[in-house]
Amino acid sequence: MKNIQDIRQDFPILSRIINGKPLVYLDNAATSQKPQIVIDSIVNYYTLYNANIHRGVHTLSQEATDAFEKARQKVQKFINAPSSKQIIFTSGTTEGINLIATGFSSFLQKNDEIWVLTTEHHSNIVPWQLICQKTGAVLRPIPVDDKGMIVWDTFEKQLSEKTKIISCQHISNALGNIHQIEKIIKKAHKNGAVSVIDGAQSSAHFSIDVQALDVDFFVTSGHKMYAPTGIGFIYAKKEWLDKFPPYKGGGEMIKSVCFEQSTYAELPYKFEAGTPNICGGIALGYAIDYLNELGMAEIAQYEHELLVYATEKLLSVGDITIYGTDDLAQKASVISFNINNIHPYDVGAILDKMGIAVRTGHHCAQPVMDFYHIPGTVRASFALYNTFEEIDIFIEGIKKAKQMLG
Repeated sequence: MKNIQDIRQDFPILSRIINGKPLVYLDNAATSQKPQIVIDSIVNYYTLYNANIHRGVHTLSQEATDAFEKARQKVQKFINAPSSKQIIFTSGTTEGINLIATGFSSFLQKNDEIWVLTTEHHSNIVPWQLICQKTGAVLRPIPVDDKGMIVWDTFEKQLSEKTKIISCQHISNALGNIHQIEKIIKKAHKNGAVSVIDGAQSSAHFSIDVQALDVDFFVTSGHKMYAPTGIGFIYAKKEWLDKFPPYKGGGEMIKSVCFEQSTYAELPYKFEAGTPNICGGIALGYAIDYLNELGMAEIAQYEHELLVYATEKLLSVGDITIYGTDDLAQKASVISFNINNIHPYDVGAILDKMGIAVRTGHHCAQPVMDFYHIPGTVRASFALYNTFEEIDIFIEGIKKAKQMLG
């Protein structure tokens, strides 16, 4: 990986001054900042070859189409998918899970079971609830222990022939726990069920190999992996993409249209109705280039070192409760915590005055907060451009908040 100061130079926003202090951005689980190569790709698209894709014979359209489809190929290689036709561009993980849930609506029957983690993001709960309301299927929570990790013995006993789908986050956005998705996928297949993995929190932090995992569906968002908002993708096994009906109707996803009947385009366009986020897709490709240049193994190692350092420093402050597993080998670069008897929002407000950006609240994971009987947490989440010096500044901020509010 490049020198950390050279990496930071790639991200222009990191030079900002917030409330008179240098920005310390520790809200990467919400969204990552963008390197100059990604920003330039957006400017270049709109400056040099803005056009609609797949439809025009003119030069601009051909250039835009080539760039967009090249980005799809980059995604394919990044996650080791068998074919670029198995990569469906979406607006992000939320749309991806909604697409998958809607696709299964015609295959589910009354009392079929869909399992999701007790600690899921709302985006992996609500879409399944909507489908259960339509089909009579039942949504069931995968049990977790007091650290938010799966209780395997209990879960395995609850699986049955009624189990049709297991949809699980790879990493908890609220806690940082890394779940054993390899085991989830194997359990699903052993019970004749389908596996869906939410990779929103993992795809920027370590390598994903969908073929080695044998996962049926993998979804993620570009904006958490240094690409713009409004772009993401689904990987799916071809057998399911062939079975699923179109998610949306309109231009691009059709082969022919008449009032009697329409026929649909081949994969992946069958699921990409209308003009897509062309610029976002192209920029996602450049974000992947950037990650590949740094090296995913090197990124994972560096972020783990940040996690270990920050955890030790934070616990040394005293009166701190960290939520999630204490086995840092099973944790991503996220610390979700509270200063005892102090509301997380108040802590976040003081840190902001010091130029430190963290997330406070329930992190779109209210069942997690209900599980711990708390209103929310302070969440510090680290990325490849964060430094040990920034963690020291963060710790000083926590000490100040504790002194002022305690």
